[in-house]
Amino acid sequence: MTPNQHEGDWPPIVVRRLMGLGAMGTPALHSATDLAEWVQGGFSDWQLWLNYVAFLPMPAVMLGLYVVQRSRASVWAMAGAMVYGFAFIYFAHTTLFALSAHAPDYASLWAALGGTYTVHGGLMVAGGLAFGIATARARVFPAWTAWCFTGGIALNLVLFLLPAPDALQMAGSALRNLGLIGMGWALVRGEPDGRV
Repeated sequence: MTPNQHEGDWPPIVVRRLMGLGAMGTPALHSATDLAEWVQGGFSDWQLWLNYVAFLPMPAVMLGLYVVQRSRASVWAMAGAMVYGFAFIYFAHTTLFALSAHAPDYASLWAALGGTYTVHGGLMVAGGLAFGIATARARVFPAWTAWCFTGGIALNLVLFLLPAPDALQMAGSALRNLGLIGMGWALVRGEPDGRV
């Protein structure tokens, strides 16, 4: 048994560290594909495939982040993780749609999917806010990670409601991804008091 693992702890420290690597890798890859899209001035096949790889495991990542804090987190953390992850199932589909339709950029994709895309964006925001606030209150992960994630979600919402360039939407995504990466790093590193 390791110093930061107590009898009956679940998941075991090795599983927590694997979950942490997933929580770091998935959002980091998502941010990298956003950056590539911005640099290229639109979509490319390789960028969309990497985006798909980034989106696909997001439901499992979110449920994993809930599981490690389940003893201290409210039901809102679980509900938020599930709804946020559910939205990313749809977003993974939109990536495949963009590939098959040869959509040149985000504006074209959004024009083609319209209301359905907007509804899932709303689910992402609602789930993300519920998860982020409940995670901050649970105090299992470092506080900055939950507030960074929540701030990114709030920024995405504000920028959706106000006319703003796509680059600013990417800033909101980068901020929430940074929060997830921080949670993953806390799992990989392990905390001396055994919180994560």
